[in-house]
Amino acid sequence: MTAGWVGLIGLAVALLASGVRQASAEPYLAVQQGYKCSACHVNPTGGGLRTAFGIAFAENVMPARGLPAAMPVWSGDFGERLRGGGDVRASVRRTQLPNSAAQRESGLDQLRLYANLELLPQRLAVYVDAAVAPGNAQLLEAYGKLSDAATGLYIKAGQFYLPFGWRLQDQTALVREVTGIGMTAPDSGVELGLDRPDWSAQIDVSRNMANADSGFGNRVTGQLVWVRSLFRVGSAASYMRSSAGERHLAGVFAGFRSGAVAWLGEADLVLDSGFPEGTRSMAVGLAEADWALRKGHNLKFTAEYFDPDRAVREDQKTRWSLLYEWTPIPFVQLRVGFRRLRGIPQNDFDNRHALFVEIHGFL
Repeated sequence: MTAGWVGLIGLAVALLASGVRQASAEPYLAVQQGYKCSACHVNPTGGGLRTAFGIAFAENVMPARGLPAAMPVWSGDFGERLRGGGDVRASVRRTQLPNSAAQRESGLDQLRLYANLELLPQRLAVYVDAAVAPGNAQLLEAYGKLSDAATGLYIKAGQFYLPFGWRLQDQTALVREVTGIGMTAPDSGVELGLDRPDWSAQIDVSRNMANADSGFGNRVTGQLVWVRSLFRVGSAASYMRSSAGERHLAGVFAGFRSGAVAWLGEADLVLDSGFPEGTRSMAVGLAEADWALRKGHNLKFTAEYFDPDRAVREDQKTRWSLLYEWTPIPFVQLRVGFRRLRGIPQNDFDNRHALFVEIHGFL
């Protein structure tokens, strides 16, 4: 047995013994159950710290088997006003490039901690999302939120993830990498939102952290989502200006369930003027199917497409993924997957494939 596998098994044992509550995004679960993102997450647009309902869902609905009745139940609350949590992921991965030897790597992929302090119950709160490891600690979200539970209106100010499309767990998905909006690239600014039972809307005025010299308000982003029990559909748009040029994003996304299968899709158009030849038009898309084989078992298939320049033929890329996700007991998930990327034959890196095993602790 290799050192990578030994390390992964050792981490699994440690997670089972100690545990960290999951707070990462898996939108297919919301589609399968007919929930909004705000049902399970403190952040109205999803991801991060779970609500009390989200923790109960992770404990009782997701796993194949429950915990023994004698075990104490932890809600994530530290007193009446403070809620905490986090998530941890580790993996073993084997990547193969054409004309090259296979590369193997293993270790800790992510350790995040979350906290939400209600200064005025259901009115004023302070939220923090910090990446602790690997590498140096990094504050990803830190904002204050003023809300009115009766109307669903809220306003956030500080540093936060922008609302745009599906908030996927896989931050390497092409729709997240190409748009540049995900859970690893926060902005600082203000978000005005409305969170109603059947729909939600956000408008953000923010400063892109990668273009800090461009001043406050160099990006405007908006999103509108309509949610029903069997389906949901949304649209999003973003405009950013910087010293490199202007960048326009427009996207539509949708999800629905048919029996035991949840279907998700997203299509985005990017217009970027920061290229030497002028404005480049790019298109990127995602299709995903999640089949709930039985309680605690999910089979995920994704197909992705990226056209880096719609004016050029035969430079497109595709990525295919097949994953099996097993949640044997509450707060522990194992994922086994295969991914294959295909692009122009001359680029070996764009024609790689990977096998991986991941453990996710979410207690």
